Amino acid sequence: MDILNKIQQYREEEENLKWEGTFAEYLDILRERPEVAQTAHSRIYNMIKDAGVEEVDGKKHYCFFENQIYGLEDALERLVEEYFHSAAKRLDVRKRILLLMGPVSGGKSTLVTMLKRGLEKYSKCDSGAVYGIKGCPMHEDPLHLIPHHLREEFKQETGIRVEGNLSPLNLMRLEQEYGGRIEDVMVERIVFSEDKRCGIGTFSPSDPKSQDIADLTGSIDFSTIAEYGSESDPRAYRFDGELNKANRGLMEFQEMLKCDEKFLWHLLSLTQEGNFKAGRFALISADEMIVAHTNEAEYKSFISNKKNEALHSRIIVMPIPYNLKVSEEERIYQKMIRDSDISNVHIAPHALKIAAIFTVLTRLKESKKNGVDILKKMKLYDGQNVEGFNTQDVEEMKKEYQDEGMNGIDPRYVINRISSAIIRKELTSINALDVLRSIKDGLDQHASISKEDRERYLNYISVARKEYDEIAKKEVQKAFVYSYEESAKTLMDNYLDNVEAYCNKNKLRDQLTGEEMNPDEKLMRSIEEQIGISENAKKAFREEILIRISAYARKGKKFDYQSHERLREAIQKKLFADLKDVVKITTSTKTPDENQLKKVNEVIARLIEDHGYNSTSANELLRYVGSLLNR
Repeated sequence: MDILNKIQQYREEEENLKWEGTFAEYLDILRERPEVAQTAHSRIYNMIKDAGVEEVDGKKHYCFFENQIYGLEDALERLVEEYFHSAAKRLDVRKRILLLMGPVSGGKSTLVTMLKRGLEKYSKCDSGAVYGIKGCPMHEDPLHLIPHHLREEFKQETGIRVEGNLSPLNLMRLEQEYGGRIEDVMVERIVFSEDKRCGIGTFSPSDPKSQDIADLTGSIDFSTIAEYGSESDPRAYRFDGELNKANRGLMEFQEMLKCDEKFLWHLLSLTQEGNFKAGRFALISADEMIVAHTNEAEYKSFISNKKNEALHSRIIVMPIPYNLKVSEEERIYQKMIRDSDISNVHIAPHALKIAAIFTVLTRLKESKKNGVDILKKMKLYDGQNVEGFNTQDVEEMKKEYQDEGMNGIDPRYVINRISSAIIRKELTSINALDVLRSIKDGLDQHASISKEDRERYLNYISVARKEYDEIAKKEVQKAFVYSYEESAKTLMDNYLDNVEAYCNKNKLRDQLTGEEMNPDEKLMRSIEEQIGISENAKKAFREEILIRISAYARKGKKFDYQSHERLREAIQKKLFADLKDVVKITTSTKTPDENQLKKVNEVIARLIEDHGYNSTSANELLRYVGSLLNR
């Protein structure tokens, strides 16, 4: 089987990663590749950077988070630059716990999981290679072997700074196993693995009465005390706590603020000094990034407690809000559906988009800016063009509320409602109306939604439904237009010929008769009125179009009906308006004649072939649009 061949190949690759040698040989590696000696924070930053950084709309896009985390570009840029980059430069930020704060299902756990899996993979690359003292349960940094009085000289020679003390166990091993000969100490390459508890640790709080601090710092192995004679002998201690095992990598505190205080105080020394206390030993050095996550309510409760002030000053809070872009929210649903058992169900085009519109509306706050309702704000956030607003306006809106996106409906709720609709009705195809109906039914069962929020959410369902009505009408009307692009181009060319003649005060020549004619005012107005261009504003609009055509020509670019947003909308609306009666009659006739039936079948075929519908959803769409047009 092919899978067995791949397993064999994987085993060989793992074997090739293995390396061991003396400390002297390890120093040879450092001379060639000083980056091997990087800190845990530096390793994580370089891992993210090495995956690729692109500039998108003036913002940094980190390829590391691609296809997993959507719509959080601002939060991720702040996280990488303000925390990881600064910590990689050994600034004081690395002495802080990273606390991701945000609403449920907002991506906090996904982000931490990505860092963990990323570190496991990165430690297998040459640029992310990690070496530790062989046989050390904490895979300690071999450079800790260098005596303190020689470290400054070592830094001047290699540019590598050494921090931390040799652990009690390795200090004893150096004397007893190697006779104090540092150069002979064996070093091995290690590969991070959460499953094998190497370089990645996870701590989750449980009952504070039964949970032992040993889960964090290790414990005495009582079965060996008789052999070694003392509890203070490091050989009688199990260095198997999460802080021990996460050394050199990442330590995740799940729901950190729910932890008992005795667990949190260990973090004070670890974050500030880079060490922690275990058993009857001197402080144990550890180089690890500590990341935790919580929600806003728990965080506010935590900082209101004066006893937590010392720990609070050692925390850097990174808000991780909900995504506020409809297109990205749609991608979240697509990913969740791909990972589920409902991936074989046909979901009609725009069903997830309409759900995303509702969800994002619940997360937004009304803008204080004049002329911006919440629907316009949603479209602007999603990168759509809205007349009278630009990128600067969007940035100003984002600064109006620091906590925007920290409340609202979560993605899991929407997927739960989609699943509910499918299971309850045993559907093999689901459309936008099915999704909205299921979301609405679920609001009554959502325990955390207040009466006031419920009323607001019901209003947003109505807004999303109206958006779908417009999309559905355009979809059907577009399918009714034979060769839609060609029809639009012909109408556009005709309009532009007339506009050019009007602005230049010229006449047009009839292609058949050669007769000179005045510009067709009726045609131009029939298009311009579709987007509300008044009689007084028509001259300015036409001149603007002509200027745009000239600008395109100067740049050697071709002007088409997609080149001007408002003109494109006008052309579409004009085409649709001309066809409205045809669509209305064809979709609403209960006993269509042969010609009408042929037209309907053509439209259904086009919806299936060009727009992603199946026969069920295409027929449902036609019936729905017919009812809309007959109202």
